Amino acid sequence: MDVSTQLALSMGVPTIAVLVGILINNNRISDLRAHIDHRFEDMKETWRAELYRVEQVIDARLKHLEER
Repeated sequence: MDVSTQLALSMGVPTIAVLVGILINNNRISDLRAHIDHRFEDMKETWRAELYRVEQVIDARLKHLEER
């Protein structure tokens, strides 16, 4: 093996390994972001449902007070 081939391999192989690692991490980060976004949407729906229930209770109590 001549010097230029050894130099190309010693520079190319680690570079390719780093690029593959970056791509894998980018994919995992994207998956994590999608998971977090989904969780936030679930929490927003839960809060909407709870707030709607509280609104209904308050409306019922106000109606009861108004009838008195």
